[in-house]
Amino acid sequence: MSKKSSRGRLDGEPNPVDVHVGNRVRMYRTLKGLSQEKLGEALGLTFQQVQKYEKGLNRIGASRLWDISQVLETPIGLFYEGITDETKSLSPRHLQNASLNEDWVNKVAQFTAQLDDDPLNRRETLELMRAYYRIPNRNMAHKIFDLIKAMAGPDEELESDGSDYLEEC
Repeated sequence: MSKKSSRGRLDGEPNPVDVHVGNRVRMYRTLKGLSQEKLGEALGLTFQQVQKYEKGLNRIGASRLWDISQVLETPIGLFYEGITDETKSLSPRHLQNASLNEDWVNKVAQFTAQLDDDPLNRRETLELMRAYYRIPNRNMAHKIFDLIKAMAGPDEELESDGSDYLEEC
């Protein structure tokens, strides 16, 4: 049986809620074109501390999250957007009430692996999105988008369910 450590961690692993919020901080920081060092300077922190926040290794307190939201010009609620029911179930409040066992530890490990595999969490994806939306000629941007789709080849997932949501971009 696993032993719960303090502050909502399981076997020393960061809580998935903290990891989710940290990933969102990284996403908005990257979309704004700020380095960890620049965000740290604006907050009076080292880039190492920003790194720890973004990985969920250190929890972000309410006042610090407020400061981050102000620097990134992002509403606080967006840092929690997209949080799954499974992630919510691993919040410290639920961990306090659960008898911790290997299932909980495995859930945390699976959550972390899913985040690492998600292309939306990759720096390259965020930089591509940022560059795309900075193209002033929107007609040209749409042509570039079409070119990338054509070069990538057919997307079986989109074809199989008939989705055409990308056409709205």
